[in-house]
Amino acid sequence: MVSIGTYQRVDVTDAAASLVRELTAQHGPLMFHQSGGCCDGSSPMCYPVGMFLTGPGDVLLGRLDVGLAEPVEVYMSASQFEYWKFTHVTIDVVPGRGAGFSVEGPTGMRFLIRSRMLNDAELDWFGLR
Repeated sequence: MVSIGTYQRVDVTDAAASLVRELTAQHGPLMFHQSGGCCDGSSPMCYPVGMFLTGPGDVLLGRLDVGLAEPVEVYMSASQFEYWKFTHVTIDVVPGRGAGFSVEGPTGMRFLIRSRMLNDAELDWFGLR
Protein backbone atom coordinates (compact mmCIF):
# COMPACT_ATOMS: atom_id res chain seq x y z
CA MET A 1 0.00 0.00 0.00
CA VAL A 2 3.01 2.30 0.04
CA SER A 3 3.00 4.91 -2.68
CA ILE A 4 6.19 5.60 -4.57
CA GLY A 5 5.94 8.89 -6.36
CA THR A 6 3.43 11.68 -6.20
CA TYR A 7 0.95 10.72 -3.48
CA GLN A 8 1.26 9.28 0.02
CA ARG A 9 -1.42 7.88 2.33
CA VAL A 10 0.29 9.19 5.45
CA ASP A 11 2.14 12.32 6.50
CA VAL A 12 3.51 13.86 9.69
CA THR A 13 3.37 17.36 11.12
CA ASP A 14 6.57 19.22 11.94
CA ALA A 15 5.78 19.00 15.67
CA ALA A 16 5.25 15.22 15.50
CA ALA A 17 8.42 14.77 13.42
CA SER A 18 10.39 16.71 16.03
CA LEU A 19 9.09 14.48 18.82
CA VAL A 20 9.85 11.36 16.77
CA ARG A 21 13.47 12.55 16.37
CA GLU A 22 13.75 13.13 20.14
CA LEU A 23 12.25 9.73 20.92
CA THR A 24 14.50 8.03 18.36
CA ALA A 25 17.53 9.47 20.17
CA GLN A 26 16.27 7.79 23.36
CA HIS A 27 14.83 4.52 22.03
CA GLY A 28 16.42 3.87 18.64
CA PRO A 29 14.47 3.44 15.37
CA LEU A 30 10.70 3.72 15.75
CA MET A 31 7.52 2.68 13.93
CA PHE A 32 3.81 3.49 14.27
CA HIS A 33 0.81 1.19 14.36
CA GLN A 34 -2.85 2.26 14.24
CA SER A 35 -5.08 -0.59 15.34
CA GLY A 36 -8.42 1.17 15.52
CA GLY A 37 -9.27 -0.62 18.74
CA CYS A 38 -10.63 0.95 21.86
CA CYS A 39 -8.75 2.89 24.53
CA ASP A 40 -5.03 3.10 23.71
CA GLY A 41 -5.59 1.37 20.36
CA SER A 42 -7.55 4.38 19.13
CA SER A 43 -4.35 6.45 18.96
CA PRO A 44 -1.36 5.80 16.75
CA MET A 45 1.03 3.81 18.89
CA CYS A 46 4.75 4.49 18.54
CA TYR A 47 7.09 1.58 19.29
CA PRO A 48 10.79 0.86 19.00
CA VAL A 49 11.27 -1.23 15.85
CA GLY A 50 10.98 -4.90 16.83
CA MET A 51 8.83 -4.31 19.92
CA PHE A 52 5.58 -4.64 17.95
CA LEU A 53 5.48 -7.36 15.35
CA THR A 54 3.41 -6.73 12.25
CA GLY A 55 1.97 -9.53 10.18
CA PRO A 56 -0.46 -10.34 7.39
CA GLY A 57 -3.22 -8.58 9.35
CA ASP A 58 -1.43 -5.23 8.97
CA VAL A 59 -1.12 -2.79 6.05
CA LEU A 60 1.94 -0.61 5.53
CA LEU A 61 0.45 2.86 4.97
CA GLY A 62 3.74 4.54 4.24
CA ARG A 63 7.11 5.70 5.40
CA LEU A 64 7.57 9.07 7.07
CA ASP A 65 10.60 11.22 6.37
CA VAL A 66 11.21 12.90 9.72
CA GLY A 67 14.80 13.93 9.02
CA LEU A 68 16.50 10.75 10.22
CA ALA A 69 18.73 8.32 8.35
CA GLU A 70 15.82 5.89 7.97
CA PRO A 71 12.12 6.65 7.43
CA VAL A 72 9.57 5.70 10.09
CA GLU A 73 7.11 3.06 8.91
CA VAL A 74 3.40 3.48 9.65
CA TYR A 75 1.09 0.46 9.77
CA MET A 76 -2.65 0.02 10.25
CA SER A 77 -4.58 -3.15 10.96
CA ALA A 78 -6.11 -4.50 7.75
CA SER A 79 -9.61 -4.46 9.24
CA GLN A 80 -9.22 -0.80 10.18
CA PHE A 81 -7.74 -0.01 6.75
CA GLU A 82 -11.00 -1.17 5.15
CA TYR A 83 -12.69 1.78 6.86
CA TRP A 84 -9.83 4.22 6.14
CA LYS A 85 -8.77 3.26 2.59
CA PHE A 86 -10.30 6.45 1.14
CA THR A 87 -8.56 8.59 3.75
CA HIS A 88 -5.23 10.39 4.03
CA VAL A 89 -3.89 10.41 7.58
CA THR A 90 -1.48 12.82 9.22
CA ILE A 91 0.26 11.96 12.47
CA ASP A 92 0.27 14.95 14.80
CA VAL A 93 1.10 15.52 18.45
CA VAL A 94 -0.76 17.43 21.16
CA PRO A 95 -0.30 17.95 24.90
CA GLY A 96 -1.78 15.15 26.92
CA ARG A 97 -1.16 11.73 28.34
CA GLY A 98 0.29 9.36 25.77
CA ALA A 99 -0.94 5.83 25.35
CA GLY A 100 0.32 3.36 27.93
CA PHE A 101 2.54 1.32 25.61
CA SER A 102 3.52 4.10 23.22
CA VAL A 103 6.98 5.61 23.75
CA GLU A 104 5.72 9.19 23.99
CA GLY A 105 3.75 8.30 27.14
CA PRO A 106 6.10 9.91 29.67
CA THR A 107 6.68 13.10 27.64
CA GLY A 108 3.40 14.87 28.42
CA MET A 109 2.54 14.70 24.72
CA ARG A 110 0.48 12.23 22.74
CA PHE A 111 0.32 11.29 19.09
CA LEU A 112 -3.00 11.48 17.28
CA ILE A 113 -4.32 11.01 13.76
CA ARG A 114 -5.80 13.84 11.72
CA SER A 115 -7.58 12.70 8.60
CA ARG A 116 -9.14 13.93 5.40
CA MET A 117 -10.76 12.22 2.45
CA LEU A 118 -8.51 11.49 -0.52
CA ASN A 119 -9.02 13.93 -3.38
CA ASP A 120 -9.86 12.84 -6.93
CA ALA A 121 -6.22 12.73 -8.07
CA GLU A 122 -5.27 10.60 -5.05
CA LEU A 123 -8.22 8.26 -5.60
CA ASP A 124 -7.05 7.74 -9.17
CA TRP A 125 -3.41 7.29 -8.09
CA PHE A 126 -4.36 4.57 -5.60
CA GLY A 127 -6.79 2.91 -8.04
CA LEU A 128 -9.84 3.52 -5.87
CA ARG A 129 -12.19 4.81 -8.57
